[in-house]
Formats: sequence, C-alpha cells, structure tokens
Amino acid sequence: MKKNNVILGLSAFLLIASLFTTGCGKEVKISKKAVVGFENGEISANDYYKEIKEDNISRIIDMIDHNLLDEKYKKTDEEDKDVKKQIDNLKSTYSDGPAFKQVIEQYFGAESEEELEEILRLEYKREQAVNDYIEKHLSNKEIKKYYDENVYGDMSAKHILISTNVADNASDEEKEEAEEEALKKAKEVIEKLEDGKDFDKLAKKYSDDEGSATNGGDLGKFSYDEMVEEFSSACAKLKVNEYSKEPVKSSFGYHIILKTAQEKKPSLKKVKNDIKEKLREQKLEDSKTLYYETLDSMRKDNGITWNDSAMKKAYTKFIDKLKENAKKDK
Repeated sequence: MKKNNVILGLSAFLLIASLFTTGCGKEVKISKKAVVGFENGEISANDYYKEIKEDNISRIIDMIDHNLLDEKYKKTDEEDKDVKKQIDNLKSTYSDGPAFKQVIEQYFGAESEEELEEILRLEYKREQAVNDYIEKHLSNKEIKKYYDENVYGDMSAKHILISTNVADNASDEEKEEAEEEALKKAKEVIEKLEDGKDFDKLAKKYSDDEGSATNGGDLGKFSYDEMVEEFSSACAKLKVNEYSKEPVKSSFGYHIILKTAQEKKPSLKKVKNDIKEKLREQKLEDSKTLYYETLDSMRKDNGITWNDSAMKKAYTKFIDKLKENAKKDK
C-alpha cells in the first residue's frame, strides 16, 4: 500500500472520530495511545491527527459529500455515460500512458484511472445536488416574474432576411461597409412595404433566406426559444399582421418580420419545471461562486458541524479559495 493511501486511511478514521466525538471543545482529542513507538519516544494518534488534519481537508470534504450524496443520487446510466465520456476525452487528448497519468495526478489528484472515475462520479453527484438545491430554493415570486416576462405562446411569422454577405477573412472596413449596405437595403424593403407592396413577393425577390424565400418568407410556427433572441424578442412585441418598422439585427443579418399568428401562452403549471431549470442556469451563469456556496449551504443544512476549530478554519479557508479561483476563471 502506498504511503498516501495509508495517510488517507488513517485520516479517514480520525475524521470520523472527530466529527462524531461527544463534547464541543475547541480541539478534538483523539487518543493518547501511541500509534508508532521507538526507543526514545512515541507518536500518539493525537500527535498524528494534529499533523495531518488541515492538509487533508479536501479529502475530508469528499468523505462528507459521499455520505450526503451517494445514497440520494444512485448511479445511473446517464452518470456512467458522462464519466466514460470525460475519461475517453482525456485519453484521446493525452494518448500515451505517462502523459495521461501525469494529467490525472496533477489536475485531479488521482493515482489511477479507477480513482479518477470515483472523483468524476462524486463531481457528477455534486452537480446534481447543486441543481436540485437551487431549484428547490427558488421563490414562487421569482418563478411567476419569469413566467410573466419571458414565457410566450408559439408564434408564426414571415421574414425577409438581408444578410451582410461578407467573407470570414474580410477586413474590418469591408465588414463595416457590408453592414451598412445590408442595413440600407433592409430599410428600402421596409419602404416598399409602407408603399403597399406585397410581403410575399418582396420576400421572394430580396430575402437571402433561401429556405423560406420561395414560400414568401414563411417560417411557420415556432416557440420563443427556437429562434435567436433578437428575432423572437422583436416578433413577440409585434401585433398579429404587423411588420417590423425597423430592421431587426441578428447574427444572420437584418430581418424584416411579419407576425402572422400568436397562440396563448402555456399555463404556469405546465412550464414551471422548465422555468426552474432556466432560472437555475441563469443564476449559475451570473454568479461564478454560487456552485461552491450552494454546496456549503447543502452541507450546513444537513447538520454538518465541526467539533475541531482548526479543522473548521481549514474548511472555511478551502471554500474561500475555491470561490476566489472561480472568480478568476474565465
């Protein structure tokens, strides 16, 4: 057995003793019994505990989370696929044995593929727990606000797309000229609509969206999320049979949109789970530290307490470091 494994095994034993010992003193006393003896003295379990307890805080956190999550989040086919995909990707990137071993040791602290798999499985369960925790703690007010402001019924529309038609390697000046030309053309099409010209005929003549142009620009029925945000937002604000009076810019170019139908929005009950998922994704995207804050809250809510002040301090320091690194991560 390797030295590190011996240390972790002993620290695991000591952790259990520290977490579940009676009393609430500032420092846990493990045992005065010697674990190592030699001619001129001995090392007690308590001496060893003092030496290694703070250095192994990440291992202790893993043990806590295994206790909290393994029973609640059983292994699934989806978890198997996710973990296998991550390992396969690493093997594909670092194909030779030494490079793969070096990477998993340096970045994951794993001495073998089996240890790496266990690390990835725990992280998968943590992500599940974070997602569930955030969604569980969303307020009805938040959900209703999102529903009122962001949920729409399916829409139908036609459009005329004027693209910039510029090569990827074009200069900034060429791109700017193409943008100006496309905008000018889109405004000219709108002027023709205002003069009473038929939308379908204009779409067939001017639209760069070949898929819809032959059908008079008809896009059929679509949900808000099916189109790019700029298009859906502009279409949602139009009344039925109203067209956009200003060109709508998106990554595809400039759109002139004619809204042809608007269905009633689905009930809050029907889309509530979808809203929770979107709000959770939004919160995690907006806050780089929320992931670690949520795990910390989850542990506290499950009654995790520290009976050793030095270990508690090490835990707080470790979590603060994770959050600090997350802020720096782009």
